[in-house]
Amino acid sequence: AATDSARSALAGYRAAAAWPTAPRPVAADDLLPERALAGDGEARRILRHAAYGALVRASGELLETLDAFLSHGGALEATARALFVHPNTVRYRLRRVADVTGFAPLLPRDAFTLRIALALGRLEPGSHGEQFTKP
Repeated sequence: AATDSARSALAGYRAAAAWPTAPRPVAADDLLPERALAGDGEARRILRHAAYGALVRASGELLETLDAFLSHGGALEATARALFVHPNTVRYRLRRVADVTGFAPLLPRDAFTLRIALALGRLEPGSHGEQFTKP
């Protein structure tokens, strides 16, 4: 446990330069996307499982809605049109994404983290959801 904590802290220290406006001090867990981009396997695993995997397990609608929301630059109305749903449905689903993952898509920093998590989840070999499905 202490070794993992030290490893995370060191990875966070290395990745901190990628987020120059981060509050200081910044926790290693707040740097998960930067750590993942820098090649930290533990950060990649956390994002894949805690965010992408949680969305796959929760419902395809949440993953589809988040993907559309991010693809439409965070525009609720455009997302609703693309999904053929009411904007309030998009808002509800985005709140569910936040509940399921702990990252709120309406907050720019969390949206960035979720975008990285989606990419990592999709890049994992065979990660079209099968290893993340409910038992």
